[in-house]
Amino acid sequence: MTEINNNNARPCAGTGVTVSAKKSFLEKYVLPVALKIAGQKHVLSVRDGIILNMPFMLIGSFFLIFAYLPVPGYPQLMTDLFGATWQSKLLYPVKATYDIMAIISSFGIAYRLAEKYRTIDPLTSGAVSLVAFIMTIPQNIMFTPPSGGPAEFVKGVLPMGQIGSQGLFVAILIALLSTEIYRFISNRNLVIRMPEGVPPAVAKSFLALVPGFCVLAVVLALRLLVEATPFGDINTMITDLVGIPMSHIGGSLPGMIVSVILIGILWTLGLHGDTIVLVFIRPVWLTNMSENLAAFQNGLPIPHIITQQFYDLWIAPGGTGALLGLVIFMLIRSRSVQMKQLGKIAAPGSLFNISEPMVFGIPLVMNPYLVVPFILTPVVLVIVSYTAMATGLVAPPAGIALPFTTPIIVSGYLATGGHVSGSILQIVNLAISLVMYYPFFRVWDNLKFREEQQANQAAVSAPAEAVSERSTV
Repeated sequence: MTEINNNNARPCAGTGVTVSAKKSFLEKYVLPVALKIAGQKHVLSVRDGIILNMPFMLIGSFFLIFAYLPVPGYPQLMTDLFGATWQSKLLYPVKATYDIMAIISSFGIAYRLAEKYRTIDPLTSGAVSLVAFIMTIPQNIMFTPPSGGPAEFVKGVLPMGQIGSQGLFVAILIALLSTEIYRFISNRNLVIRMPEGVPPAVAKSFLALVPGFCVLAVVLALRLLVEATPFGDINTMITDLVGIPMSHIGGSLPGMIVSVILIGILWTLGLHGDTIVLVFIRPVWLTNMSENLAAFQNGLPIPHIITQQFYDLWIAPGGTGALLGLVIFMLIRSRSVQMKQLGKIAAPGSLFNISEPMVFGIPLVMNPYLVVPFILTPVVLVIVSYTAMATGLVAPPAGIALPFTTPIIVSGYLATGGHVSGSILQIVNLAISLVMYYPFFRVWDNLKFREEQQANQAAVSAPAEAVSERSTV
């Protein structure tokens, strides 16, 4: 692990930073592979494009916290002040930020990839990708009137689920595919060039005609091909292929382990793992929660361990991937200014178990440095928590429904029906996440620190070199 060391140390070339000559296992074997993966154009573009969501996710997360603030009497107070619909209105900014994630990403990823190729216009590439992504979405929904009448088939609308986090993976694929097709056509000069004197904006729009037509033709063929299958559309195909096996897993320990692994993998690919995986398991968890509540109210033994609260409150401190431990390290142990600032920004959301600012801020999507702890930490927490509850050391969740935004310690006490053991287990799980993330955090933080040192060294040396050149002249 790279660190300041007075013994057996050497200067890092070009930075003036002294680093240890002895390398850790991660730096010797994992880091070279990670650097190759992280430097790949498409991986970088996905990461950089998705980061475009970060400011909007941060804004939405604050409104989400206030909508579900876990304070006794808070909902009634807000109802008395602002009416019964206060919560749904407070969630308007959440829907306007979280629910258009795929649209923003489809533009941002294509834009960043075009930037890296430097042979095509990034703005036009982003626009073409956005149009192609919208074309993959069936523009109709089944609408059930609030009065309870029969469902109606409504055309000419975009399903919010498919332009939000559920459609993110499709947006990534379409952005990469459309930009590659665009570049392929443009590099072969199969474009319409306007004569000199035409305004540049108009000339660029004509340059996009043939490549844009080819992109939309390919995406149209892809959509028609999927529509000919029982899936109907691309998003449904992905959801069904992932969800069919999940519907048979239920609430078992092996099933829970498989679930958190899939959630982590999907998140690292840019897909909202919770939305896809839990949609098939949540009905089982909610049934278990109801049976636990009935047993708790009647003074009977709690029949189930794995419920919605088990996952929300013990497996995901700080949100998906148990990121609260990573945020703590970023706040108190970061050498990198970038990591420390990001920790300050993400801390409020992580305290209330909202992970999106971290997932898209670091980012964890397509990040080979942090993918291992992001996937494995929840697995360890599942095994530890299940064992603690199965052996009677910790009280299982009593079926009390708490908002997922309830901070740890408080939530553990309330969800178990007033048992301190629930809070103690949450503290133990936080400690486990700290241990799991620490070595990977150090490698990532040191890498960012060296990048900042190199940038600072370049900024300092550039004026000196300029003065030297003028003196020579």
